[in-house]
Amino acid sequence: MLSVAVATVVLVRREQLSKAEARRIALAAQGFGVPKPQRPLTMRDVQAVTNRLAQFQIDSINVVTRAHFMPLFSRLGPYDQGLLERAAYRWPRRLFEYWGHAASLIDVSLQPLLRFRMQPGFRDVWAGVERVAQQNADLIPFVRDEVAARGPISARDLEIAEERDRSNWGWNWSRVKTVLEWLFYVGEVTSAYRNSQFERVYDLPERVIPPSVLAKPTPTPQESVTGLVRRAAQALGIASESCLRDYFRTRPAMTRHAIATLVESGELIPVRVEDSASRPWYLWHQARVPRQVAARALLSPFDSMIFERARLERLFDFSYRIEIYVPEPKRVHGYYVYPFLLGEDFVARVDLKADRAGGVLRVNAAWMEPGYDSFDVATELTSELKLMAEWLGLQGLEIVQRGDLAPALASA
Repeated sequence: MLSVAVATVVLVRREQLSKAEARRIALAAQGFGVPKPQRPLTMRDVQAVTNRLAQFQIDSINVVTRAHFMPLFSRLGPYDQGLLERAAYRWPRRLFEYWGHAASLIDVSLQPLLRFRMQPGFRDVWAGVERVAQQNADLIPFVRDEVAARGPISARDLEIAEERDRSNWGWNWSRVKTVLEWLFYVGEVTSAYRNSQFERVYDLPERVIPPSVLAKPTPTPQESVTGLVRRAAQALGIASESCLRDYFRTRPAMTRHAIATLVESGELIPVRVEDSASRPWYLWHQARVPRQVAARALLSPFDSMIFERARLERLFDFSYRIEIYVPEPKRVHGYYVYPFLLGEDFVARVDLKADRAGGVLRVNAAWMEPGYDSFDVATELTSELKLMAEWLGLQGLEIVQRGDLAPALASA
């Protein structure tokens, strides 16, 4: 059984790093390789991971569990999902919902840094949402007033009679829903919580965001981006410009200005990483490199460790693409595939589904990365899958014989 103890860590003070060192820095920054608590987990543990990662990406697909629940499990092990719900949707809120890397539950202390995205010229609202909102300008005050009077309230509770356009395969939002989403983008309403259908339930920010956060001054847009890049650098440990930009989806020119500011202040240290040609990398000044990382974790496709797929491939030699939107006959590894991290490497991937009616966690496919021992990987992966099944309230595992790791996994 793989030990989860972490070796001594040291501060990095060199201009060139090996790829192995860069991997360990990246893993340590994201909270992998430290011993998982062998006790009931508390809100303090949730806060510690929030402090480290800054955000948990939200995704509506519930094949296994909602994406925002997974990062805590990957780093802490089994925990009460109600803790995250409480942190996000009950007072005092430690997280709030807005656009970070994508739709995310974000550390509420970052709300002032995200206000610039609510301003004209900086909000990256979908063109269709902006257009419909402007075409229905008379609806905006009605919707805003209804939220003020009746919130928390969902879009369906505010619907007015209208003929819906159902020609598009996508969401086909009503005008009310579109206006609500526009108001959400511009910060005039926010998400109080998600209902049982996973729909946003809207309310006024002053009834959701802690007053101490709302009272903080609003930084300039460039100061905001610098703050977000600073937080991204802490979360990533070591990153290229594109990685730092991708973490909160900040604009290229503003990100470059932020990086220059943080380099000048000494918070970011330019370094070279082995096998990365002339591409510059930036090291967070407080990053530590463990002498060894002994991690074991299944990661959601939307985990911040693997946000930036090019970084994942460059540092870990692991090529990963999500195939949810790929037609089934063209999928290579499966529909909802979880990378498996073992030690310092991504060694396998599994296509998972929680069969709640059958009471099992089904492995629809299991694939091995070249160069690893299938018996060792299958043994460790089985242990992690059993832990995950138990956490999800499922009674066991079911292995479908698809993929080159499936036979060893079934035996294990």
